[in-house]
Amino acid sequence: MEFDRHDRARSLLMEIVAEFVRNEANTNPLITITNVIVAPNYRNVTVFFTTIPDNKQDDALIFLKRKGTELRQYIKKHGRFKFIPNIAFEIDYGERHRQHIDEITHQIEKEKE
Repeated sequence: MEFDRHDRARSLLMEIVAEFVRNEANTNPLITITNVIVAPNYRNVTVFFTTIPDNKQDDALIFLKRKGTELRQYIKKHGRFKFIPNIAFEIDYGERHRQHIDEITHQIEKEKE
């Protein structure tokens, strides 16, 4: 299976952003990068994340937005991109919903036993 240029850019950005967060953020809350969406023109990127514990998501969002300029410099240093993208951060509610559904499914299976 061959990856196209857009997939490679997305994958590289996800890796770079995750590395930056790992180096810059403390472990309370633990921030996990779950997805990166790259615009077709490569000039805008949306980074989705979750946190453990859940109630610290707003604090993590503030931290990430505050570190946005530093992240762009990090991308410039560690990536080979024609344009350094503008970065937006969003809480990944889809991942939280998936985890909740998994918990409910696990409880149902336990009750059947």
